[in-house]
Amino acid sequence: MPLYVYSITAKDHPLQLDGVSGVGAEPSPLRAVTAGTLCAVVSDIAEEIRPKRRDLTAHQEVQERLMGDGVILPLQFGYIATDELAVRQALESNAENYLGALKRLEGCAEYHVRASQADEAPLLQQILQDVPEAADLNDRIRGGDRDPGLSLALGETVAREVAVRQETLAAGLTEALARFSREYLTHPPSGSDFLNLSLLVPAEHKEALQTAEANLAREIGSDVDLRFSGPLPPYSFVQ
Repeated sequence: MPLYVYSITAKDHPLQLDGVSGVGAEPSPLRAVTAGTLCAVVSDIAEEIRPKRRDLTAHQEVQERLMGDGVILPLQFGYIATDELAVRQALESNAENYLGALKRLEGCAEYHVRASQADEAPLLQQILQDVPEAADLNDRIRGGDRDPGLSLALGETVAREVAVRQETLAAGLTEALARFSREYLTHPPSGSDFLNLSLLVPAEHKEALQTAEANLAREIGSDVDLRFSGPLPPYSFVQ
């Protein structure tokens, strides 16, 4: 029977999963498939699992319960194995890598930091003050110059300057926060974000990280929306 695979752990993980439901319309009990010093937390499935809210939540709850009792290698949502033999073979063939990853992630959780421009008006005004080219173009437009290329040129100049300033701010935020992490990854920003950062943070640095984030939020002010989430299972750092 196909198995839905949630996480890989060491064999001595407590695996306290009482009261936690797995994925599926009629979730099967969670159980462990063991191979040597490793085990995989799985449940039987008899249907195609889609990323619906209920199943996404169930997947995450299993990870968080496991993470609360020890180090885990959380799998992304939707990982299916054909049967127990396939799971055991995967554990055995990749045992060295899995054990190394468990050691590397021990005592750590993932934190996400995202940033976007909450209010663009002050930034645009600052650019008009700082960049003579933008100021000149803006003055000509406001003065009634009907050259159709002026608005396009101003838009390109401002957009270029916004990108430079946001990249600089993102680099500064990353540098300020990465020192609390064991590892960090920058991801391509999406939507209106200009920063998408994942941090692998040891438990002993958790409070210092949160204090630093709060201080940074005050320093950059309300014009920038700095969003912070964690502790989370270390999905980004499972290799």
